[in-house]
Amino acid sequence: MTQADVAALLAAYDAQLRVRVPDPLPAGVEVQLDGPLVRFLGLSRGGFVLYRDLGGIEGPELDALIARQIEAFAARDERFEWKLHGHDRPADLPDRLRAAGFLAEDRETVVIAPVGAVAGAPATVPGVILREVGSRRDFERIEALEAAVWGDDHGGLAEMFESERAADPASITIVVAEAAGEVVCAAWVRFEGETDFATLWGGATLPAWRGRGIYRATVAHRANLAAQRGYSLLEVDASDDSRPILERLGFVAVTTTTPYVWAPG
Repeated sequence: MTQADVAALLAAYDAQLRVRVPDPLPAGVEVQLDGPLVRFLGLSRGGFVLYRDLGGIEGPELDALIARQIEAFAARDERFEWKLHGHDRPADLPDRLRAAGFLAEDRETVVIAPVGAVAGAPATVPGVILREVGSRRDFERIEALEAAVWGDDHGGLAEMFESERAADPASITIVVAEAAGEVVCAAWVRFEGETDFATLWGGATLPAWRGRGIYRATVAHRANLAAQRGYSLLEVDASDDSRPILERLGFVAVTTTTPYVWAPG
């Protein structure tokens, strides 16, 4: 893939995903505009702000924009994420976020692939079954998996799944990989309506089951779903662990993303 191809993928990502507002929204979620920012409040796992670019805002004006976001979420006693991309400007934006009280989480790499490069014959793993799920019980089992993998139960994950499915059941598909009835991996795909993209999330796998191709199988399964629905591109915010796997499957890196999180207190 040429540099021009990578640049075109990044341009599509910026234009189609970075300020996308789902329609319909989950119950209780509110969207507000503040200059170049789109602010999401009332989400079960904390809010966030999105933007395509900041339109040249910098210096004291940028500090004031950041302060307004903190004020809006602090009034609701709600944590939120400012999703910073590696190609965002101005260059001192990370410093200004940290000075305002944000904490940076682990950097991830935005990788994109044509659906046709990843979809194909369903991948199988001996002893493992992939199953699409939609019950609260299965969502709680996914929360338990996350707790086992990360030491964090990712509180609100089950509620997030339920609220998204209640708003638009066709917008998300959740997949578990089971072995002898135990959930050993969980992943989901969001179908970003009126864009070219399906986005892939999750993929946490129990340590004892890593290295067997389970994550790759969930990627292929979700790519096939995207192909069936006519989507042409797949996007993942990839961790350092999953990035090499995804690149071997045909994904290419276009930028990085770092969550900057502000929390009350």
